[in-house]
Amino acid sequence: MTRFARSFLFAALSVAATACADPAMDGKWTIARLHYSGGGDWYANPSSLPNLSRELSARTTVRAARKEAVVTLKANDVFAYPLVYATGHGNIGFSPEEADRLRKYLTSGGFWWADDNYGMDESLRRELKKLFPDKQLVELPASHEIYNSFYKLPQGLPKIHEHHGGPPRGYALFHEGRMIVYYSYNTDIGDGLEDPDVHRDPAEKREAAMKMAINVVLYVLTH
Repeated sequence: MTRFARSFLFAALSVAATACADPAMDGKWTIARLHYSGGGDWYANPSSLPNLSRELSARTTVRAARKEAVVTLKANDVFAYPLVYATGHGNIGFSPEEADRLRKYLTSGGFWWADDNYGMDESLRRELKKLFPDKQLVELPASHEIYNSFYKLPQGLPKIHEHHGGPPRGYALFHEGRMIVYYSYNTDIGDGLEDPDVHRDPAEKREAAMKMAINVVLYVLTH
């Protein structure tokens, strides 16, 4: 893609994103954090999403609100956002009503990025089975577009923190050919997005996390 074509594309995305924004966010595209049930620390990595929004505005033409939105599945506020993000260390769980609302959100055009902050893997997989018993998580190859939507990440999902041992894993759930869930496992992208003094990660790790997060957002906005 030429520089002109890319600029034109992301200018168009900026307009599209503004149309999806929460009025409280001054008409800017806003990422939503999922306040889920089950007892896990859904609020983990508090500086991660504001930092992502700042860099989205600086590096692309998506006008991103600095403040994240917080949504639950007890009401319909999740439907105002094209992308909902969830992280945490502990249990994640949905009541039947919450599961039904999340299922409707995902199958009607929404996207869920689940970023394991170590400890949510077992409960997340369990809840995904409740949501979509007929679907399986699929590991994505490094060649997948989500790793190439804005930045080229030849190795795919980057490794930020060691949790389980081994390489990072990026999984997806699809509905009618469209990715509706992206699950970043055994890496902790959210930690890499935090303020530098929180985890004291080297600059290259934080940059890799930011590139991956921007890729996720731009993938969502183009699919």
